[in-house]
Amino acid sequence: MPSMPPVVVYPPDERGGRRVRIDSEISGMAYGVRDVAEFLRRAGLEIEPSEVTQAAWIDWRGGGPDVWTH
Repeated sequence: MPSMPPVVVYPPDERGGRRVRIDSEISGMAYGVRDVAEFLRRAGLEIEPSEVTQAAWIDWRGGGPDVWTH
């Protein structure tokens, strides 16, 4: 597997959205694991939503992939 860019999923805001940063760029606001997978796909990384929840190279801040409320 090629080296992965740093991926950070920030804590949920008051509406349950989590900012996603890939490398040094904010990719958007995710409201679920599928959104994170889509941002990664747009960045050229083919990954399934089920793989997102287990990827050790994703830095989940403020809770893991199952936390979507503030």
